[in-house]
Amino acid sequence: MNKADYKGIWVFAEQENGVLSSTPLELLAKAIDLKAKLGGTDTITAVLLGKDVAPICDTLFAHGAEQVIVLENDALAVYKHRVYAKALVELVEKHKPSIFLFAASPIGRELAPRVMARLGTGLTADAIDLDVDEEGTFVQTTPNFGGNILSHIAIPEKRPQMCTVHPKVFEPIAPIAGASGPVITEDIAVSDDEDFVILNTEEKVFASQPIDKASIVVAGGFGVKNEEDLAMLSTLAELINGQVGCSRPLRETGMLGHELQIGQSGATITPDLIINVAISGSVQYMAGMDKSKCIMSINKDANATIFSASHYGAVADFRKLVPAIIEEIQNRKA
Repeated sequence: MNKADYKGIWVFAEQENGVLSSTPLELLAKAIDLKAKLGGTDTITAVLLGKDVAPICDTLFAHGAEQVIVLENDALAVYKHRVYAKALVELVEKHKPSIFLFAASPIGRELAPRVMARLGTGLTADAIDLDVDEEGTFVQTTPNFGGNILSHIAIPEKRPQMCTVHPKVFEPIAPIAGASGPVITEDIAVSDDEDFVILNTEEKVFASQPIDKASIVVAGGFGVKNEEDLAMLSTLAELINGQVGCSRPLRETGMLGHELQIGQSGATITPDLIINVAISGSVQYMAGMDKSKCIMSINKDANATIFSASHYGAVADFRKLVPAIIEEIQNRKA
């Protein structure tokens, strides 16, 4: 393999039923930054697979794609990992991109490793930052060892350099009205995978709005030990029109479900306000909430890492402070 033959930055334009995921738009914005740091010669390409998905091209151009590769086929109408992986491998082998970015979504986390394995290259999973170092090397950053350290990873020899990126770590650019570019319509052969059949799909129904849609979040951590503690946080959240979320240790107790977990292995959120209660502040957790507009944290440990990412902090026992906050809010509402 000659590295010099591989050029350009690809973004997998993940879509479902013709609806584009939001994360590819975030990745296109980051691709613009990477292109500038890599010398400005790489073409930013969105790769779009599906059936009757060509109208999505306009949105991709408006958010930074310089060209779009479209592969439409009946076999791609519904996502199947082996069909999509085979198609992407053939496209990569034909066009030879240097960098290939995927969302760290359920589809991206399943699809990217399969493409990587078939191409014999490298893949960084769940990156929270992408950059170019002083030597011009593309570097991906991801938490490791339970979120306690950050690893900076490079793929120096193999191409393409692949990674999945956590949602909401980058901001999409403002749409550029009238933006356009070349659309490369591919016609490579795609066959359906008859080894399994998708009988039915249905949207998951949440008891409350998804945690990443909430404008106010009250998040509990390892120090929340029982249902009484959790009920206290729920009362506070209700009073301020917010929603309860959690870090991984609280989710692992079973008191809250994975859909409410914040962090690298949960949701990335950007609420107007987050109140962290008894959360120490692992790298893994803070990667999921550090772009919140206002961060308030309560922890009895004055040295808790969470305070380093907080706009406001209270060194206190939440079992004493939170009831006082609840009482004050109730009095003001009376």
